[in-house]
Amino acid sequence: MLIITSPTLEGKKINEYYGLVTGDALLGANLYKDMFSGVRDVVGGRTSKYEEELTTARNLALKSMKEKAEEKGANAIIGTRVAYHNLGGTMGNTIMVTVVGTAVSFQE
Repeated sequence: MLIITSPTLEGKKINEYYGLVTGDALLGANLYKDMFSGVRDVVGGRTSKYEEELTTARNLALKSMKEKAEEKGANAIIGTRVAYHNLGGTMGNTIMVTVVGTAVSFQE
């Protein structure tokens, strides 16, 4: 499955547009709280554990989106975007990673 951010497949003919596909993944409140609790983490360098968690969440969201596209018969997703949301409120400080794109089939 080809997943790209551009809105077209240069040099390829898109045969069918299947529409919007999405994927989401949530990160727990403790991760978010810990990420911003220490000034040293923000000023003193990278927090690799949190980067790993965000990468894991993003990959889960991409996997979910890919599965939905495959169910529609797509072999690519174009116009892909990734967004991070702080849900706050009753969800605590949960971070949601959302990916969205357009499922298409193209002639390989």
